Amino acid sequence: MNARPAPARHRRAPRMLAALLGLTLSACSTTVYEVVIQAPVSAKLDVSKYQRIYVAGFVAGPSDDLDASMETVRLLRNQLRNKNVLRVLDADAVSLTDKAQELAGPNAGPIPVTRTETDLDPYTKVFSDTGYWRTVGAELDAPLILTGTVVFLPQERTGFVQREQETYDQFGRRQVVPVRTYMERKGFVLRPTFVFIDGATGEQVYSESFREEILYNSNQQTPALSSYFELMDRLLPSVLNTLTAQKVRGNRVLLK
Repeated sequence: MNARPAPARHRRAPRMLAALLGLTLSACSTTVYEVVIQAPVSAKLDVSKYQRIYVAGFVAGPSDDLDASMETVRLLRNQLRNKNVLRVLDADAVSLTDKAQELAGPNAGPIPVTRTETDLDPYTKVFSDTGYWRTVGAELDAPLILTGTVVFLPQERTGFVQREQETYDQFGRRQVVPVRTYMERKGFVLRPTFVFIDGATGEQVYSESFREEILYNSNQQTPALSSYFELMDRLLPSVLNTLTAQKVRGNRVLLK
């Protein structure tokens, strides 16, 4: 008597098992590659109508640590020259203190020594005075104007910090374990707002705020100027991306 053929589902089972086994073996032999890629990021502002840029100065509270306005002017002018997107004007920075105080109103008083990140907020009306900026722009043949506020403050913080600690077991094998330690730390916070103004009309065309902070062990003495440059270094790619396309680097994992 002839044997009955196996049901289709039974005949398929060995083939499916073989396929799965092949996939498993293939996965086991997969090679992992980590590659660095660069992705272009378009400029945030169309500057095709401008040939020049004027870094005009910044509203900043008086400080014993550094002149935040002048340091920011110098740094941005150097960085913009390196990028060579627009011609950077060498005209002296304007003093925004008196104008900012005038527009803030009699109740605001002189710009104070900055104690908090919001101390300069009442003085930001100066960036909406189109007549003032139109006059500034007319003297320089209507460039793109870069101005804003810069808050640079010392800060202290206490609390638990997780750090990695090396240990070795009885066989000499190295281990890295997380350890929570209560620490007092000191550092600085930087909160700049960059405002771009059309020198022909006096109108704002773009603005963006940033915030970065850095903390050190309480016994580490780091000059304020060094911390300022370290914090600005983190921000500069985003600031420059306002005017020109940037390339963002990142890591990707490929399987083969």
